[in-house]
This record gives sequence, structure tokens and C-alpha cells, in this order.
Amino acid sequence: MATVPERPCLFCAIVAGDAPAAVVLDEPDVVGFLDVRPVFPGHVLVVPRAHVDTLPDLSAPLVPVLFTAVQRVAVAVVEAMGAQGTFVAVNNVVSQSVPHLHVHVVPRSKGDGLKGFFWPRHRYDSDGHMADVAARIADAILRTG
Repeated sequence: MATVPERPCLFCAIVAGDAPAAVVLDEPDVVGFLDVRPVFPGHVLVVPRAHVDTLPDLSAPLVPVLFTAVQRVAVAVVEAMGAQGTFVAVNNVVSQSVPHLHVHVVPRSKGDGLKGFFWPRHRYDSDGHMADVAARIADAILRTG
């Protein structure tokens, strides 16, 4: 659901044309523009035009609109940048530098220097621990819809 930001939102200003950006996609419900601090050149941010803080706040009808645009941008980034693929990511609250939902589309190629994900990875303590975590999440999905 679109909300009114508590303070001025940089991405809302970009969407409105009030702040500069290198726009690569301009559609009725979504806008895509280059990240000013890219992981690699060609790193695009795709945002809903309406202000939405996080992915859980996005209305169900806009989910396919946003992610269809992300899919198209991912294909275009590979072609335009000569990449082998892309890394697509969404931060919700933690590590979300601008509190306006945005999807990162980062060009990737083997040997580009990016090692796995941006965070350390850990194994589960045991198969039982993994099963417990899976059950807790599955139960939460059933409860929250």
C-alpha cells in the first residue's frame, strides 16, 4: 500500500523528476535508474512510482508489475553490459539506505570479484535445527497469509 513518507524521500523526488537520476525505465507504475554508488557499472534500482517503504508494504496487484519490470531490466542489463547474469536483491529495513522499496539489479560475470553474497554465510547446527527453522517459517506463512 502506498504511504506518505515521514520525511522527504530521495526516490520519490527522482520519480517526480525533482532530483537528477540516470533513468533507464520510466513506466506508469515503476521507474528504474542507475545507482549512484554501484556495485558495478550498470547497477540499476527499480522502484514503485508510489512511495512504499518495504516489500511487505507493496500491494498485491503491484507485485507482478514491479517484478516483471525487474525481469526486463535484468535481461537488458546483461545485454547492455555484456554481463553473464545479474544479482537481484531487495533489502527490507536493515541495510535499506533509502526507505523506499527498491530492487537492485547488479550485472555479474564470473571472476568479477564479488564473492557470493554481501554477508557471511553460516551452516545450520544440524538437520534438526534446519527442520525446526523450516517448520517455524512454514507455520508463520500459514498464519500471516
